[in-house]
Amino acid sequence: MWNIAVPWWELVLRCVIVYIFLIVLLRISGKRQIGQLAPFDLVLLLVLSNSVQNSMNAGDNSLAGGLISAATLVGINALVGLVSYRSKKLEALIEGRPQVLIHNGRIFEDVMKRVKLTHHELNAALRDAGCACASDVHMAILENTGAISVVPRAGPVPAGAASPTLPGDAVDHQGQT
Repeated sequence: MWNIAVPWWELVLRCVIVYIFLIVLLRISGKRQIGQLAPFDLVLLLVLSNSVQNSMNAGDNSLAGGLISAATLVGINALVGLVSYRSKKLEALIEGRPQVLIHNGRIFEDVMKRVKLTHHELNAALRDAGCACASDVHMAILENTGAISVVPRAGPVPAGAASPTLPGDAVDHQGQT
């Protein structure tokens, strides 16, 4: 029960390698996938966790090995949280940046394509925020969590009128704030 089959440092090293691999894999898969778990996404995460288990524990099923692995994963997660809190560059690398989907009623199709967001999903988020269409939206942002934040326009905008902008509304052509 307490005898581990591999050295403790090997368990720690294996956990660190698998953790980094999974962070990169989930980061590549996109924030929409992480923020909105459909049933098949949940199944994928469960199967993924089972598939990497043996690579972390090296076949060691002892209680001590499991505790070392669990403590390592919690510790590295805390360390990543602390490092990303202190370094904005690492935070952007690990968590990504919010992506502007709509600005002053204009949909950024290139951003939607890059983040693999359908018009149906965007329209559902707009309806949740009480907006009937994109022209009712001052700004819609895909957050790092996968949620879509919607800021409605302040009031009705006459056709052809320039829409009001708020300080800090500078948006580059990539849809990033």
